[in-house]
Amino acid sequence: MLALRFLGRGFTRSAAGKALQAWRALTGALPALERDRILEKLGEKERKRLMEKGIPRVPSTRLKAPGQLLEDVGYTGFSQATSTALSLHDYQYHGPDPEAELSKYRSRKEAARDIVLLVEALTGYVEPGLRQKLEAMGRWTREHGEALQRLQQMLQGGS
Repeated sequence: MLALRFLGRGFTRSAAGKALQAWRALTGALPALERDRILEKLGEKERKRLMEKGIPRVPSTRLKAPGQLLEDVGYTGFSQATSTALSLHDYQYHGPDPEAELSKYRSRKEAARDIVLLVEALTGYVEPGLRQKLEAMGRWTREHGEALQRLQQMLQGGS
């Protein structure tokens, strides 16, 4: 929600950073919830490493691999959305770049559109998939539902 609030105030670089943070959180949470399905897709060495280390945090430089694993277990479009998140990360630090050397976005408007698209993708993975998994575990709270509903309203143009 912070990404959309910052975006509404014209702070596109801050909004890009918050959208990336939200994507990193999702990319860290989903592999934990999909561990068994992911383990089936890995070779012995990769499986052992994942079992020993897990994915305690997902720095921006390591978003690609878990995103690809999630794509492999059915999260269609996750790799592409991860690429968008990484492009927004560059934008956060470099801002609009008319020459497209440091940032893939030539204008604030281009970046703003991808911020909205990334937040929409995030909500698409939360509802219904992530929500159902958390409900089954008894971990989905009323607060989660209210926050998701507010986010969906913001995306639809409400406040």
